Amino acid sequence: MDETSTSLLELGGPVVLILLGISVAALAVIFAKAFQFSSARVGRHQLVRTAVAAWRVGERTKASQLLLKDRSLSAGLLRSAMDAIQTLDQQPMSPQERDIREERLREEISARAADRLFGLASWLRALDLVTQIAPLLGLFGTVLGMIETFQTLQESGASYNPSNLAGGIWVALLTTACGLAVAIPVSVAVTWFETRLEKERAALEVLLTGVFTAGAGAHAPSS
Repeated sequence: MDETSTSLLELGGPVVLILLGISVAALAVIFAKAFQFSSARVGRHQLVRTAVAAWRVGERTKASQLLLKDRSLSAGLLRSAMDAIQTLDQQPMSPQERDIREERLREEISARAADRLFGLASWLRALDLVTQIAPLLGLFGTVLGMIETFQTLQESGASYNPSNLAGGIWVALLTTACGLAVAIPVSVAVTWFETRLEKERAALEVLLTGVFTAGAGAHAPSS
């Protein structure tokens, strides 16, 4: 295996070495993002949905207890929203003032959610860049290899062996194959991360709307 890797590096030249470095860096970022998504429990909303349902029927204590058991990104945001709404309930104010303050609170929580999602999206642009430049680097290596092969053919004249020409061409195409081998799995990973983020963004919007649009019964202390 080590001999094969060394042979590929020798045949592909510096372009394959660069692609190898890019692939190692991309793999490290993918593992880091996977750990980050897992820690934030992205896509896991069963407990928070139950908490929102309890909140909407006025069982605020139960809703808070459920959210305390969940360490997800969505649970933290919903808990902040519910605590703030309960604080508003304890303050005497006119309905108009209440609506204004609640709207400001919703904007604040939405901004906080956007900031958290932006943090989850960090480095995805870098991975997307890898999917674009890896095939181009591979093609660049192929062009350089073809130039070298035909230059050697010209210098050899009629004595050049056609089999050597074929060998030079497949070696040149090796860099394109390496570029695609790097770009394809990274592209799959980027698509997976972005899909999870879009679903998380949509779920957060629905959950926060459920908290802020709860009926009057949701703001009454539970028995």
